Amino acid sequence: MSNEVNLELGRKLLKNNSYPRTATYDPDWAISLDLGCPTLWLLERLCEEMDLASGMRVLDLGCGKAGGSIFMAKEFGVQVWAVDLGVSQSENWARIQDMGLEDSVFPLRSDARELPFPRDFFDAIVCVNSLFFFATDDVYLRHHLIPRVRVGCQIGSVTPGFYEEFSGDLPEALPDHLKQYWESCMLYTWHSAEWWRKHWLKTQLVEVELADDFPGREGYQTYLDWERVIGYPQKIAEDDQGRHITFSRAVVRRIR
Repeated sequence: MSNEVNLELGRKLLKNNSYPRTATYDPDWAISLDLGCPTLWLLERLCEEMDLASGMRVLDLGCGKAGGSIFMAKEFGVQVWAVDLGVSQSENWARIQDMGLEDSVFPLRSDARELPFPRDFFDAIVCVNSLFFFATDDVYLRHHLIPRVRVGCQIGSVTPGFYEEFSGDLPEALPDHLKQYWESCMLYTWHSAEWWRKHWLKTQLVEVELADDFPGREGYQTYLDWERVIGYPQKIAEDDQGRHITFSRAVVRRIR
């Protein structure tokens, strides 16, 4: 089933002054980046909590169509390695060239478990709508991701999830309105901000500076707004009515 994109609504919402950086971009371009989330909104809120500065080397892991990589290069003057397994680096390179950022954004196609970078290479790592695909086990963060950023530097992430973990056996313990999305929305990979806080701390390599669901239930509202703009066949946010699902963000700093 194809999505029925509501361009009129998207053009209106993407000019929201609550996201002043995002509002400067062509809304049609922002909508064209869709791979399941409002990348620029989420990234703008995440970057507000990070120490990005001109000249930094940044890994954008799970970059999708490299829109967030372009955003960070333009907004903060950083160099970005845009890494994704599912999107062609040639397609992303064309988008990067269109923005005149050939000297700032470098696209690669790579598996997150086989990153072609040395230890301590990056000054920051950003993961928007990606970690829940490959980082929920007890190995990935400690052995594959955290060592790629320098000691003293940050990793920021945004993931879809729940306000609180569900008790009991899943998916049986889910509310009835969410059970239908167990597979289609990969709810078996979703967790709360508190779960992610503990998951990061378990590595013993980072301190957690932030783990929240965005202020004022913004995580849920962002999910709902984007669902309406893109016209996803799965109406998970609409069905949930703000009871359980949200976007969560985390910012951690490597300490050793």
